Amino acid sequence: MRHFLIPFVFLLSALGVSAQAWADEYRETVDMFREAKAPQPYFKSAYGYAVFPTIGKGGFIVGGAYGEGRVYKHHKYMGTTSMAQASVGFQLGGQAYSQIIFFEDQRAYDEFTSGNFEFSAQATVVAITAGASAEAGTKGTGASVSGGQNNARTSADYYRGMATFIIAKGGLMYEASLAGQKFTFTPK
Repeated sequence: MRHFLIPFVFLLSALGVSAQAWADEYRETVDMFREAKAPQPYFKSAYGYAVFPTIGKGGFIVGGAYGEGRVYKHHKYMGTTSMAQASVGFQLGGQAYSQIIFFEDQRAYDEFTSGNFEFSAQATVVAITAGASAEAGTKGTGASVSGGQNNARTSADYYRGMATFIIAKGGLMYEASLAGQKFTFTPK
């Protein structure tokens, strides 16, 4: 009996360490966004937010991205979310980034957590570390380049009650494409 108990205890302790490491990953990502200037006001006023520690993205003409995250309401963990993105257009390479989406009010939070939510191509994403980005949508086209966090665009507007920020983690991607993101939510 004792021989069966040892692997079981080892498995439980390994899962506990794994769960702790996962929780630390989310806490570290939120802290990273809190330290950046641009999203600081959103942490004080937003109804809630979704945070994705790592989203992987790649493409060659046709591309995609995927990441898993957590959703918080009033800074309390409410459930898990996943993001899938499909894109088409000129693109080559791969990259990884962290993303946070702030919900302005309960309506925006409820819309995001309704089960299947989609961001259209016209949603604006603010890059808060070095990099270059472009956006296209019904509001027109634009491009921006940043030499570092101090030079980055430091303001964002809510679109449909949501504001999105990203921090690049690594990789290189050339892209002039049209993409949309689809999110799912599972309550805890």
